[in-house]
Amino acid sequence: MNTRQLQHFLALMNTGSLSAAADAVHLSQPALSRSIKALEDELRVSLFDRTNRRLHPTPFAMEYLERAKRIVFEERDGARTLNLMKNGAYGPLAFGLGSSVALDFLASLIRQLLATGPGLKIQAQVHSTDVLLDALQKEKLDFFIGDVGAAARYPELMAEPLYTCSFGWFARAGHPLAGRKGLTMDDLKEYPLIGSGYISEMLALKMAHLYGMQLPIETNFAASINNIETAHDLILSTDVLFPTTFLAMIKLLREKSVAILNVQPPFELDLTLGIVTIRHRTLTPAAKQSFSIIRSYFQEAEQEIAAYL
Repeated sequence: MNTRQLQHFLALMNTGSLSAAADAVHLSQPALSRSIKALEDELRVSLFDRTNRRLHPTPFAMEYLERAKRIVFEERDGARTLNLMKNGAYGPLAFGLGSSVALDFLASLIRQLLATGPGLKIQAQVHSTDVLLDALQKEKLDFFIGDVGAAARYPELMAEPLYTCSFGWFARAGHPLAGRKGLTMDDLKEYPLIGSGYISEMLALKMAHLYGMQLPIETNFAASINNIETAHDLILSTDVLFPTTFLAMIKLLREKSVAILNVQPPFELDLTLGIVTIRHRTLTPAAKQSFSIIRSYFQEAEQEIAAYL
């Protein structure tokens, strides 16, 4: 038995099709069939029932699935660890973060990493948590900064909570609603609402309950935008209202170009940001350094935002 055979087995389990699995591992169908047959001979069990030209996993296959995943992961991670030891601070670092954090922090993070590791090859992805979660599970990222609650359902992932978000309703400074007390949803509906491109189902339900909004929550917005710079531009140039985190608005708050609206009930949601990684995966030296920088950033952001609450 070798890990290549296990990779073939996993591909067949993932796709459920001999032809799709063969494409995934770049083999012909006969070659893949021979590899699976050799694995079955080694294990002395039938992993698939072959009926009507289709393959159906047997109970043996279902029992062996998680063990095969661990074996393949351990071999790949072992090779990765040796490569890290050889390269030290050099080599690739891939991570992701959301648009609201990236606007205020990404450039600073990269500057600090390159200052101590000029040989680094950094790949930074700016996407919503759902996209980053998928990329991490496919091992395309070393880590991402995002909603730690989204990772809780996956035992293979590990999250370090760092920052509990505060939420508010925001508009441009000088907006007709700025300075008014006790605004309600009826007041807000007089103006276009914009929303972020990603909101978890749990947060959407809570927001709908707070303000009597319809579900799906996106139907309440004139536009749903996954790019915080675009949202900022719309806020400053129009009368749109934006329910979002204070972290997403920190740049405009510093510039005093945005107003915090006094809306009742208060906009309170449960969202904690942090670092999400693959459990038991060896971390690169650069990733460990990144974590230290990220922790410091959120500590400073929490102190700064407290002044607006």
